[in-house]
Amino acid sequence: MLNGQRYPFIDRINSTGQTSTLPYLPIHLSNGDRSLEVMALLDTGASVNVLPYELGIQLGAVWENQTVTIPLSGNLAQTEAKGLVTSGTVGKFLPVLLAFAWTSAIDVPVILGHMNFFAEFNVCFYRHESAFELHPIDR
Repeated sequence: MLNGQRYPFIDRINSTGQTSTLPYLPIHLSNGDRSLEVMALLDTGASVNVLPYELGIQLGAVWENQTVTIPLSGNLAQTEAKGLVTSGTVGKFLPVLLAFAWTSAIDVPVILGHMNFFAEFNVCFYRHESAFELHPIDR
């Protein structure tokens, strides 16, 4: 696996003051002429990518114009979500199209899951080094 990029795990403090070391990834999201940089949680247990409501608004998306409803599970099972496709760029890799479940929830992180982040990138986790490495999947 050549051309990989390594990223450190990030310490995050939750609402109760506990610290967790998690695989957060800086990613540039674009939708039309709008873009933003976010830190996204790599979640190997997530079926879909998840985008919080406010970030979709910042990207210029209009909730009422999204026609595809996405069912969510787990902590987000009771929140409404709609499909939204954006362009995502990680580091020096080429941009990829990312399909998100754009949720009405505001207090969730950007989550990168199997559909479709892990369809675009291979990820190797090195827990003993507190790092992970990303490699684009050759097409």
